[in-house]
Amino acid sequence: MSETATELRTLLANLVRAALMSDDRASALWREAARQGQARLGADRAGLAGLNIEGFWTLAVREAEAPEHREAEAQVEFGFPALCPFTLAELTAPGFEVDAAVERLRKSAATG
Repeated sequence: MSETATELRTLLANLVRAALMSDDRASALWREAARQGQARLGADRAGLAGLNIEGFWTLAVREAEAPEHREAEAQVEFGFPALCPFTLAELTAPGFEVDAAVERLRKSAATG
């Protein structure tokens, strides 16, 4: 897997983790990690060409919901949508708002 592909999966997983955390401090740490990853992805848009976000979304949700994170996760109790609620263009846009993305994930998980 390319470095850009790994960065995309990690960004999505960090957004999901931030949405899952009930502890504000833990969520803030995952949000900061997502901000840093988003900045790196935004600087390498060409590396995203040809990537299928849906496959990375599935991997990211699976990674974020790993057993070692379960104890700290209590914000969202329903599953995340099967399809990624973001496009590659949204994730790499200069104005991408991590906090808004986390809230969007919480709402999409709560409503299915």
